[in-house]
Amino acid sequence: MTFTSRYVALGDSFTEGVGDWDDSLPNGVRGWADRVAEQLILAEDSWGYANLAIRGKKLHQVLAEQVDAAIALEPTLVSIYAGGNDILRPRVDIDTLMDSYDGAIAKLRASGAAVLMFTGFDSGRSPVFGATRGRTALYNELVREVADRHGAELVDYWRMKELQDERYWDIDRLHMAPAGHMFTAKKVLEVLRRTDTIDVPELDELPARTRAEQLRRDAQWAREYLGPWVGRRLRGVSSGDNLTPKYPIPVHPKVPVRS
Repeated sequence: MTFTSRYVALGDSFTEGVGDWDDSLPNGVRGWADRVAEQLILAEDSWGYANLAIRGKKLHQVLAEQVDAAIALEPTLVSIYAGGNDILRPRVDIDTLMDSYDGAIAKLRASGAAVLMFTGFDSGRSPVFGATRGRTALYNELVREVADRHGAELVDYWRMKELQDERYWDIDRLHMAPAGHMFTAKKVLEVLRRTDTIDVPELDELPARTRAEQLRRDAQWAREYLGPWVGRRLRGVSSGDNLTPKYPIPVHPKVPVRS
């Protein structure tokens, strides 16, 4: 099928859709970008959708592996969020990182595509990832400058305070659950000035936990998720090392039976 409009999504696990699990879909995930594409296609069948994002990718990998590939698809719209995995490393030079990002955004805009960027999430309430809050704040200010300089649209993920609620997050506490991806998709479509039919589900009531129960829960999470995550980084490996993009060329993505 020939598409007259093409949306291409670039990035890491956030854009690939990790946390919004569905074994019937490529790479086993759906995600906010899929949901945005579905709404664009519902409104105009001429849209095609490609998603080149791969979990675990650092910013230089996203730029090296995905930007030229996206431009080759002659996109109408590109979304990109990169740098989150760099911010979580022990050391990172945010200024150098953003110089590379700036060049990539300029290149994408020069292709004629509209570009959608994101600020980073406010992890201030996280006992583990909250230590990177200052880095993310600096990253965000530079992202805003890049977006302004190149006329890119900006989704302000930092200001989505509703997502501070743990019920929007997957059990690994690093990726959004389906409700979080749905909420984010609605915000993206709002920035794009598009209507949507996404119905974010009611959140289950938070269970009351004693301090001892919370400590046991945190210890289990550290064993099952934090430890393996740290181990992969120490070994220089990623959960996305053996994955390929789930939609490498524009398609109408398969929509699961569930909403």
